Amino acid sequence: MEAKKLLLDAGFLQLNEEDEWSIEPGGRYFFTRNMSTLVAFAIGQKYQTGNGFHVVAAHTDSPCPKLKPVSALSKSGFLNLGVQTYGGGLWHTWFDRDLSVAGRALVKGKDGALDHRLVQVNDPILRIPTLAIHLDRNVNTDGFKPNLETHLAPVLATKIKSELAHSNDGNGAIYSNASVHHPILLQILAKELQCDIEQIADFELNVCDTQPSCIGGAKKEFIFSGRLDNLASSFCALRALRDTCKDKTSLEDESSVRMVALFDNEEVGSDSTQGAGSPIMFEAMKRIATWLSRTSDSEGIVERTIRKSFLVSADMAHALHPNYSEKHEENHQPKLHEGLVIKHNANQRYATNSVSAFLFKEVARLAGIQTQNFIVRNDMGCGSTIGPILASGIGIRTVDCGMPQLSMHSIREMCGTQDIDTAYKHFKAFYRTFTSIDQQVSVDK
Repeated sequence: MEAKKLLLDAGFLQLNEEDEWSIEPGGRYFFTRNMSTLVAFAIGQKYQTGNGFHVVAAHTDSPCPKLKPVSALSKSGFLNLGVQTYGGGLWHTWFDRDLSVAGRALVKGKDGALDHRLVQVNDPILRIPTLAIHLDRNVNTDGFKPNLETHLAPVLATKIKSELAHSNDGNGAIYSNASVHHPILLQILAKELQCDIEQIADFELNVCDTQPSCIGGAKKEFIFSGRLDNLASSFCALRALRDTCKDKTSLEDESSVRMVALFDNEEVGSDSTQGAGSPIMFEAMKRIATWLSRTSDSEGIVERTIRKSFLVSADMAHALHPNYSEKHEENHQPKLHEGLVIKHNANQRYATNSVSAFLFKEVARLAGIQTQNFIVRNDMGCGSTIGPILASGIGIRTVDCGMPQLSMHSIREMCGTQDIDTAYKHFKAFYRTFTSIDQQVSVDK
């Protein structure tokens, strides 16, 4: 929703995938799918049939507990919420935090129509308490090993207080969702949504931290926040596109299409309708290229467009940890404040190759921006991201990169303030200069 507002305020026009599109050179557009994936693009005034797309792609999701379809649990006089673990979170960091819920709800209007609404409860209504050390004497020697099914259920209320509140709700109504969700939770959601409880048809809620993001460190050089992976990349990419495409005049000398693609469900493999494993980005590129070439009968327009295109897959990277430096290969130790990290992997867990790395580094060199390199140690497993999925899915040249951070997948993550600015500047330079830089390298001629 924030990304959509940012684009609308900048004059981008919203499209709908279900409608017929009418677009033109110099135009700026975007659409959403599932209200969790967004694709935005701006067409250069000098666009010619078959020219490429310059894309920065990131993901919008982060590991968290999600409420089960039947979330109402009662344990030893407490009301708990049943949750599923989404993604590979550092789940021990969720204990003893002031938690709440956020997500979306389907609200039934007076006319019976369903309205999709985002909802966030700011009050700390949940907590996952740890067991006292007096009852777990070996936790500091044997490690904290919670059972994610039985120990991760957040406490919502005591049963007696909840029943008292329900009896005093003024009407003693029997709610249709009361058998699967605690009535007190439904009351809280109805208040936030400004509707009657009976109007809540369904919802998808995530457990979230209530502590706001902040600037920290002795020199105010760090950002302490949840979900830096990967909202930090999404923010920088979207701002870079918006600020390099402020109006038609900023696209006067552009002959390609500038694009941002922000996907959901990367943390669980991207295999969803709105994930990078779906054809959403390729379908958009195909529709745009086909429409812009509608007066031409040239052969292979879409295929030629893909071959001329370039993707920057932006996902957060592992910064060198001062207390665990042995976890990094000695010549590849990304540091905070020293530029975007270009990720390499011989087994194609990242899609970077020498050509894509050179082109992206050349963007940085001409802009006076630093870059770093990263590979994982041979004796450790390597993670992956949307880069290889998109590269193999549509055959687009790709570089995988990211801002260095610490505490990845914790409820509170950490990165450098300067790295946000550097990533933003690097992405802006990519949009502004890649068309000319790309002419320097031709591999297949």
